[in-house]
Amino acid sequence: MEKKELKKLLSEFEENLRFEHDLKKKNWFNIGGKSKVFYKAENLKELVNFIKKLKGREKIFILGAGSNTLMTDNLFDGVVIKLGRNFNNMSLLGEDIIIAGSAVQDKALSDFAMNNSLSGFEFLSCIPGTIGGGIRMNAGCFGKEFKDILLSIQAIDFMGNIITLPADKIKFEYRNTSLPNDLVFLSASFKGIKGNEKEIKNFTNDLKSEKEKAQPTRIKTSGSTFKNPISQTKKKVWELIKDSVPLDKSFGDACISSKHCNFFVNKGNATFEDMSKLIDFVSKNVLEKTGIILEKEIKILE
Repeated sequence: MEKKELKKLLSEFEENLRFEHDLKKKNWFNIGGKSKVFYKAENLKELVNFIKKLKGREKIFILGAGSNTLMTDNLFDGVVIKLGRNFNNMSLLGEDIIIAGSAVQDKALSDFAMNNSLSGFEFLSCIPGTIGGGIRMNAGCFGKEFKDILLSIQAIDFMGNIITLPADKIKFEYRNTSLPNDLVFLSASFKGIKGNEKEIKNFTNDLKSEKEKAQPTRIKTSGSTFKNPISQTKKKVWELIKDSVPLDKSFGDACISSKHCNFFVNKGNATFEDMSKLIDFVSKNVLEKTGIILEKEIKILE
């Protein structure tokens, strides 16, 4: 739709609506151009109304923490939706079930579980994203994944219908799910195991320490670039990269982390093209050296 037509259609959302909005500071890579439309949904009623107005006539991208996303430097010809503070709540149901909004940070859910003496959530302290993004890709680390604690999801489809999906009706795979792309996750319920708060805290701190030793922090990176090719080899993807690629290779300011070679870094002013070239270079060299096809873990918005 043309900008003029969209402005008229979405006029009632003007307060939380931006046109040609800069996305560069909304992702961990600090790379990206603008989106045709950027909408921050403050509550469920407004979000349902907004989605119904669009009626699927525009591409929609749901932006969480931006910790796992590489964004185009060109104009994204669609609508980016960011969920506001009303999707960032948590509550305890009974003794061992947590209800969390999809904008809740993974670390915040881990802390909430610990403060309520619930184990099973410790691994979330090491995942720098939101609940919505974690569900979408079945995120995980240290042998645990979202599927291990998830009970159900509440979502809205791109026609504005609110639905509830039990976890046992969803097919989970390594860093993937059977969930359709035309869903906005609203909240989810998770089941923990009653435990000792001090023991949970100690285990959480152990995981954090292990992560700090192995992975780069406080730099412009977006986590693991490629998935571990578990169906093709027992080797981790970082091992394949280390054996196949000159680790000092860079394109512009896009380079490979010296601490973990499956983490790619924007060391200053890398562009989308720079990072894309580095990703392509690494996957091509791994394929030529090992015969293994790497699949990207990061999401690319273009």
